[in-house]
Amino acid sequence: MSIPAELKYTKDHEWVKIEGNQATVGITAFAQSELGDIVYVDVTTAGQELNQHDVFGTVEAVKTVSDLFLPLSGKITEFNKSLETSPEKINSDPYAEGWMIKMTIKNASEVSGLLSADQYKELIGK
Repeated sequence: MSIPAELKYTKDHEWVKIEGNQATVGITAFAQSELGDIVYVDVTTAGQELNQHDVFGTVEAVKTVSDLFLPLSGKITEFNKSLETSPEKINSDPYAEGWMIKMTIKNASEVSGLLSADQYKELIGK
């Protein structure tokens, strides 16, 4: 199972790619494998400023719906619109084509609370 070392992770199974004060967010390969086939992604918070741990959307699999939690406080600047017609990209390529949102980070100090790849591997028992 892929857990890219250059990314940060949350205990809620989101990954974060940080570039300056911008971040790209998605769910991990572990999360998508636990959910099963993703059939729908609902993110209606684009353009909004949210706090860390706020729900920014949901992901629907064949058997369940799960909330998506914002890993850092900030403004959601973009939703990956290709997921509207191809949500299965989350299953096939969670760290590239399956990204969910891009955001501007409001509080850079929150980054230190995210997990490293090694810490995330320990969390999921890999």
